[in-house]
Amino acid sequence: MHAKVKTPTPAETVDPAVRTVRANYRAEFISGRYNGHLHLAMTMTLGLGVIALCVYWLKSPSLLEWLTIPATFLYANFAEWAGHKYAMHRPVKGLGFVYKRHSLQHHKFFTDTHMEIDNNMDFKAVLFPIAIVGFFVLAFFVPMGLLVAWLFNENVALLLVATGMAYYLNYELLHLSYHLKEDHWVHRIPGFTRFARLHTTHHDHRIMAHKNFNITYPIMDWLMGTWDRR
Repeated sequence: MHAKVKTPTPAETVDPAVRTVRANYRAEFISGRYNGHLHLAMTMTLGLGVIALCVYWLKSPSLLEWLTIPATFLYANFAEWAGHKYAMHRPVKGLGFVYKRHSLQHHKFFTDTHMEIDNNMDFKAVLFPIAIVGFFVLAFFVPMGLLVAWLFNENVALLLVATGMAYYLNYELLHLSYHLKEDHWVHRIPGFTRFARLHTTHHDHRIMAHKNFNITYPIMDWLMGTWDRR
């Protein structure tokens, strides 16, 4: 009688070195009380709450004021590219925690050959901590909104903050989706696979500090010559 061959689980097919990195990360940074779905829900609730307040406070925007949305979108795409290229892949004074969390942790947890999470606990290695989301709101969105309100008007400031926050939520959702298992329904969305492959290429350790810095839409990667279409 032939012995039954056990089919390896996805976690067992991961390279032993990556498996060790993941085990160490989970032991050090993920508590038993952590819930990835709750983390995602809190991020979305905070972000959507900011957007809802901005929309509620809007007062009949003019056509010119609506142009704040595409202008902010392009600015956010550049900020995403620049922040990823520099702060996340090069140590910057005062932002060392960003470099450590991204280059030294996220890129070791996920490689171009092992991109999938094992379960929702691994959301911790993808999503920004809630405290950092709050930091972004207080340190960037609020001061920028006040400055724009002073330079232009309140409607422009509200549209800028709402669009910036929507872009951030889009970033988090897309980034998390790229690391979901290949049989997840998001991989069946038309065009999604192209974006996911760009991010997989970025996780190649040989080029991660040089190519594909846009997590969302590769506009600035294309303009700045850092787009690797593999």
